[in-house]
Amino acid sequence: MKTLQTAILLVSLLLVGCTTDSYDTGEGAYSNTVADFAELRSDGAKHGVSFVTDEGVNYILENTISASWIKTADSVYRACVYYNKVSETMAHAVSCFNIPTLRPKAASNFIRQPQDPLDVESCWMSKNGKYLNMALLIKNGRNESGYESVHALSLVLDETHQNADGTKTAYYRLLHDKGTAPAYYTNRHYVSVLLPNSNRPDSVRLTIKTYSADYVKTLKL
Repeated sequence: MKTLQTAILLVSLLLVGCTTDSYDTGEGAYSNTVADFAELRSDGAKHGVSFVTDEGVNYILENTISASWIKTADSVYRACVYYNKVSETMAHAVSCFNIPTLRPKAASNFIRQPQDPLDVESCWMSKNGKYLNMALLIKNGRNESGYESVHALSLVLDETHQNADGTKTAYYRLLHDKGTAPAYYTNRHYVSVLLPNSNRPDSVRLTIKTYSADYVKTLKL
């Protein structure tokens, strides 16, 4: 049965501490802490050991990152990394969090297509053109045990349209299943869309159902 099996599940995103619990900002040329969306690479021990930013800058970590979401050795994870530059090629990680990543799937992959409303803070392309990034505002609440409800997100590719000028536009639509989650407060969640390498469109048109109206944005790739 085709279901929302391609969905990502969202719970509260917290900063995950790295192997050091504190850091000294110092006053050197590389002392300021910065945050970048990046691809984090794990080693054989399932520790984050290096990353490449969306601007294409590669860093080796002088301290490794341990996190529950790094589940596979020798793999790559989408993440936001807070770090201090040690040199042009080395960084010291302060903290990081995983960024859930969607891949567009044809509508035929889904037997259900829930579109519970949420709000959109921003939507933008990564500088390397590999990801479409979203900052989503999702209403949630906690149960009697203190745990937040789980939301599910997926991305539908409704069609790829051939434009009059010969370019192609992919029509994406965000699916959102809030389940039984109450709406007591709002959390911000960052989500990335991994854009295709093959049969790559020239632009994407993203539609998201919000509480006021449909959010529609077209971005050139």
